[in-house]
Amino acid sequence: MPPSRRIPASPPDASPSPAPPADALLSELQAWSFALPESSIARRPPTVRGGSRLLVEDRAGGRCDAQFTDLRRWLRPGDLLVGNDTRVLPARLYAARPTGGRVELLVLGPGPGPVPAMVRPARRLCAGSVLVLADGTQATLCSDPHDGVVTVQLPDDPVALLGRLGEIPLPPYLDRAADADDAERYQTVYAQAPASAAAPTAGLHFTGAHLDALAADGIGFATVTLEVGIGTFRPLRADDLAIGLLHAERWTVSAETATRVAATRAAGGRVIAIGTTSVRTLEAATPTGAAAPEPGSGTTRLFIRPGYGFRSVDALITNFHLPESSLLMLVGAFLGQERTLDAYRHAVASGYRFYSYGDAMLLL
Repeated sequence: MPPSRRIPASPPDASPSPAPPADALLSELQAWSFALPESSIARRPPTVRGGSRLLVEDRAGGRCDAQFTDLRRWLRPGDLLVGNDTRVLPARLYAARPTGGRVELLVLGPGPGPVPAMVRPARRLCAGSVLVLADGTQATLCSDPHDGVVTVQLPDDPVALLGRLGEIPLPPYLDRAADADDAERYQTVYAQAPASAAAPTAGLHFTGAHLDALAADGIGFATVTLEVGIGTFRPLRADDLAIGLLHAERWTVSAETATRVAATRAAGGRVIAIGTTSVRTLEAATPTGAAAPEPGSGTTRLFIRPGYGFRSVDALITNFHLPESSLLMLVGAFLGQERTLDAYRHAVASGYRFYSYGDAMLLL
């Protein structure tokens, strides 16, 4: 088995190209909009994990409305599912200025050492500012706020401190505070080391029993790791389109997973990514001209949108994403923009539930 090695942050063809005019960038972003009523947003998970609907979009032309438990109908022996095994940190911390004003921190990494965090309100904060946490201990800002993000030194190991004081950081569009149910349901059943500020939500549909049943059908399962960060909470901007890169996220592909992906593709099986974070990880780890990832770790700013040529991913399971988002554009890289927006209009009209706790799509 080949040894792990560090791979460059992004594939060579992910480098930025000359930017179009600002009005063209804005038009490009707005072209990924669609009408979504508030009633389509899933505020809570389904009563039973896996009790979701599944919209199947076959690039050969077919469409099917199904249940997520029907997934095996479209999979074949020899296929390999690849999920992101990151665990969500209870990353939201509440603090106070020494003068009494309330401050919220959203920690964006597990450490060790000073960690990046989104902070609000950021006004009148600067490097050296001291914040008092809920247990009376103090955190110190190591940098001035930049675009709402600071580096902060916490008084304890970040993972341990967040375990005591933190709250699960539900996405803002859920418009509610996390509760005890979210501590379980906003994690995949195969989550491992806590490192992310958001869940890889396509994986939330799977149960252990479901994965076991797929394994009995000859369908494999492997994992990669991508630490989901600030991009989940920050809207896509025209500037992102201009440079052709996204926020940086750390990833790892094990030697075992790299070997299994290569073996699957060599044998004619399909590599089916569970979620957009798994796609970005596999593609970031796959060199130009290769058909499978190499083991290693690094960071990626890979922005996948129409025109991208997939290297090692053949199909995708994903949730329904926000308008004008990089995740929607990634879906468009599979289906094309027109087909993607048509599928989303169908999903709205058919009552599918959207976003983190919503229903799923299978793109073949």
